[in-house]
Parts: sequence; structure tokens; C-alpha cells
Amino acid sequence: MLVPKKVRLQVKTDINSLADILAWFDQLYQPEISQDFWLQLKIALAEGFTNAVRHAHKDKSQDVPIDLEVDLLPEYLEFRIWDHGPPFDLCSFINNLSPKEDLYAEGGWGLPLMQRISNFLNYIRTSDNRNCLVLKKYYDNVMAVTGDSATRV
Repeated sequence: MLVPKKVRLQVKTDINSLADILAWFDQLYQPEISQDFWLQLKIALAEGFTNAVRHAHKDKSQDVPIDLEVDLLPEYLEFRIWDHGPPFDLCSFINNLSPKEDLYAEGGWGLPLMQRISNFLNYIRTSDNRNCLVLKKYYDNVMAVTGDSATRV
């Protein structure tokens, strides 16, 4: 049976922290979760973190922290990434993206990819003047939990 967990991590604004973040995230993995599901969440987590470093914190010192939190629950996994960047309207940005003609062009794929991976994606301004990227993905069609056991479907 899936064991619920909630973990937090704080890192500096440094793209090189990504390897540590992914290793930290992998420590939460449980065999009841499919590898495909886990890989999708790792990709989304990497995209969220790199967006915080490259965009929200582009003019900030490396000492400015980025906070991460993961909630592993019986029905879904949720992660949050807090940054200190300016306000940003995620929904409008995604809705106004034009389709890419060059499938191999660099950049611009992260947010639409996170939207496709997730069941819920939002970027909110918090009362302490930070932004919080929230991503939630349900395990439907990945595992079925019944009674005391979990099985993949």
C-alpha cells in the first residue's frame, strides 16, 4: 500500500541544483507507482524548477532560495515550487501560445508539457509576495487501490 509522505527542500537559484532535486524526489518513489507515471512527474518537476531559475529568478542572486514541497497521497501526487519572481499569469500565457512550427526549436515547451502531464496546474501569487507553481496528478489508470493492497492497472 502506498505510504503518504510530505517532504520539503530548499535550494539556491542554481540550475546545477537540479540533479540534487531529482535525487531527492526519487527517494519518495514507491513500487506501487508505475515508472511511466514517475518519469512524467520528474519531467514536470525539472521543468518547473528550471523555469523558476531561468525566468522568475533570471535577475536574482544565486542566494535567493527556491522552496519545493511534494505531497505523496493515496489518490494523487502534488508538488509545489515557490519562487521570488514577479507575478505571472500562467493561464493567459498558455492560452496565448501559438503552435510551434519547428518541433525541435528550443524553449516554449515546458509549460504546455506540464499542463498535459498534470490534472491540475496553477501558478499563484502568495501573501508573502512569492509565486507558487502547483501541479497535481492523480494516479488514475496507473494504479488501483483496494483495501490493503495496491495493484497497477
